[in-house]
Amino acid sequence: MNKKPNISIVTISYNSSKTIRDTIDSVLCQDYDNIEYIIVDGKSTDGTIEIVKSYGDKISYFISEEDDGLYDAMNKGIRAATGDVVGIINSDDLYYTNHVVSDFAEVFIFNDVDSVYGDLLYVDTVDTDSIRRYWKSGNFNIKKMRKGWTIPHPTFFVKKEIYNKFGLYSIRLKNASDYEMALRLLYKNKISVIYLPKIMVKMRIGGISNYSIWNRLRANNEDYISWKMNGFNPPMFIRLRKPLSKLGQFFKRPKKDD
Repeated sequence: MNKKPNISIVTISYNSSKTIRDTIDSVLCQDYDNIEYIIVDGKSTDGTIEIVKSYGDKISYFISEEDDGLYDAMNKGIRAATGDVVGIINSDDLYYTNHVVSDFAEVFIFNDVDSVYGDLLYVDTVDTDSIRRYWKSGNFNIKKMRKGWTIPHPTFFVKKEIYNKFGLYSIRLKNASDYEMALRLLYKNKISVIYLPKIMVKMRIGGISNYSIWNRLRANNEDYISWKMNGFNPPMFIRLRKPLSKLGQFFKRPKKDD
């Protein structure tokens, strides 16, 4: 890219009054000075809107209206983004340090690359210093995707032009559109990607796809559908291999220098 990119950060919220301050503060405390911060709310009724408005013009763009689910809201945020690069962090997640965005930006500055991703911690809903799972992504290899591997979505920073070229999130899928997007961009269209081996995001446990057994089963089925949507036969046993690929996350813990 060879220039300092304008980075758009999109936060999706709905009745997130208990957690959204943490998310907003983690974005606003970033040491990168070229951030456009967008919040798309689904017409919350619990005080979330008032919290967002209390930040005034520190929020670049804010809208609160009914939507057709999580991924529809993400699409609204991407459409509103004017930055060179877009990152998405939901209202129950937060950035790990105050230099996450600058770390990502540096990769784009010094490399001709379409996307970047890193590592993620699953943390306790209340105590965000209590680690439940450690998702150390590892280097990208297209063959690993046929074995169930994917990227941690909240750490995925993508050039806006890539979304313009290959499309936004499918609202047909309610739990696994982020997985389908990873397949579409990385596996089908083979956009360039770099892995940044650093913890970038803390994600509170209990996200939409894991909120209940039913949601987890539906997401698992949507993973299968995602391959079909992109014109591929799903790999054998992908419904089983994808959850099995995550088992190690429950036993790994970051080293002190991670």
